[in-house]
Amino acid sequence: MIADFFKRLTAAQDQPLTETDARLALAALLVRAARTDGHYAPSEIAHIDRILQTRYGLGQDAAQALRKEAEEAESSAPDTVRFTRAIKDAVPYEDRTAVIEALWQVVLADGDRADQENALLRVTASLLGVSDIDSNSARKRVEAAS
Repeated sequence: MIADFFKRLTAAQDQPLTETDARLALAALLVRAARTDGHYAPSEIAHIDRILQTRYGLGQDAAQALRKEAEEAESSAPDTVRFTRAIKDAVPYEDRTAVIEALWQVVLADGDRADQENALLRVTASLLGVSDIDSNSARKRVEAAS
């Protein structure tokens, strides 16, 4: 199933991603952000589940199942570009800034902001076409809400 997902991510642009694929791409990107510092904290996992529940109107079990599938996809993905391309193609700019905000929520969930996480968020924002100013604003909104 994951192999089919990656085939769809790398397919010709005339084949739009399904909503299911876009969800999995976002979930995998959230998992990647959480794992970037080498510590996949329970607080980060809980944030991922809550983000998926809220964003997609999922129950707890469905959000956890999506996250577990995303963990497998993230482990199999050679790079972040596949996920960001899928999101960029499927999501309008305003919602991509919300994706960056969700990523900051996950990164900051464990109370530590590692250099690797900062680097991933800079690259991810760029790949999503989100400006540095909007990414910084998203981080500040998350920090203010904490």
